[in-house]
Amino acid sequence: MLKEFKEFAMRGNVIDMAVGIVIGGAFGKIVSSFVNDVLMPPIGMALGGVDFSDLAIMLGEGEEAASINYGLFVNNVLDFVIIAFAIFMVVKGMNSMKKKEEEKPAAPPEPSKEEKLLTEIRDLLSKN
Repeated sequence: MLKEFKEFAMRGNVIDMAVGIVIGGAFGKIVSSFVNDVLMPPIGMALGGVDFSDLAIMLGEGEEAASINYGLFVNNVLDFVIIAFAIFMVVKGMNSMKKKEEEKPAAPPEPSKEEKLLTEIRDLLSKN
């Protein structure tokens, strides 16, 4: 069982996936910082000094009150939209590169030995 797991873990697709997850996690943190620290403060200032992370609807009063934090939800939606758009652009770029590669005309196939021999015979006969 350990041998099977080692073979599974060392396959190329699993390692590629692991690298993608690590890079995706780091990219997600960068996007979250961009939304929270760069994008939302000017939007909040334009809306009259609103801090989106503080926007909430209080349900009840006192210590046991719950809140619906819709400001944090807005931040997370923006995170998702930016990450989804970035992934879309990467996939679109990869697809266009793949399409260009497929559109390249293939080199004509090398003639077989028989075809070369027949061509030589034809050329010799046409000279005579």
